[in-house]
Amino acid sequence: MTPVITSLAIKSVELPGRTKLAYAEQGDPLGIPVLLLHGATDSWRSFERVLPHLPDSIRAIAVTQRGHGDSSRPEGGYRTSDFAADLVALMDELDLETAVIAGHCMGGSVAQRFALDYPERTQGLVLAGTFPTMRGNRDVQELWNSYVSTMTDPVDRSFVVRFQEGTLAQSVPESFFETVIHESLKVPARVWKAVFAGLLEDDFSSELTKLTLPTLIVWGDRDAICLRRDQAVLARNIPTSPLVVYSETGHALHWEEPEHFADDL
Repeated sequence: MTPVITSLAIKSVELPGRTKLAYAEQGDPLGIPVLLLHGATDSWRSFERVLPHLPDSIRAIAVTQRGHGDSSRPEGGYRTSDFAADLVALMDELDLETAVIAGHCMGGSVAQRFALDYPERTQGLVLAGTFPTMRGNRDVQELWNSYVSTMTDPVDRSFVVRFQEGTLAQSVPESFFETVIHESLKVPARVWKAVFAGLLEDDFSSELTKLTLPTLIVWGDRDAICLRRDQAVLARNIPTSPLVVYSETGHALHWEEPEHFADDL
């Protein structure tokens, strides 16, 4: 029997005893499952430009993590370990034993935590514009000190525009950028604060050598948030993890070079 190839479908699922997660799914239901994890304040739509370039043989599932987009916004639970626990609960609901976990920025941090906590559920990793820790990152610390730590609702649109513009080295379609801003403005101030506070505390550097599964690291050489030294730490400590550098590309490399990213994934 030939499996049915599905077009993009927007769905949601209630996780037992946890929260509701929105997600977008496409591809062969029997294909290789790839879970796509967005960065801080984004949503599944962060991968909207990538999905059309993925082959039907991939069962692509772009997840909106808790607190973001149209997923639930519980009062707490915004550490990478919480996001990772949501992910394994989602996999249980979808009857996925294992999956490739691909994450951008915060999503890459969640992917690392997931692979460390649930190695038996992880087929491989794709880490895009991410880091082993944000500790010592002066720009992120300044962002926290100057605005995020004292942020209140409603979140200021002009700040969100500056924040997302800072992820780019190339232009993206205006309609897509407006979608990005719209999704970020769905995130309440308390979630911005909880997410960034958690990221500034996490440090996986001493655990990376435990990640022996196939891993791909991709990074834009004009990334102003995640630095080259972050990629060097990841590549040095995760065995057999090639680093692919995108020339003249910023932090949001999957927005700027979606076809390139889809090919590498």
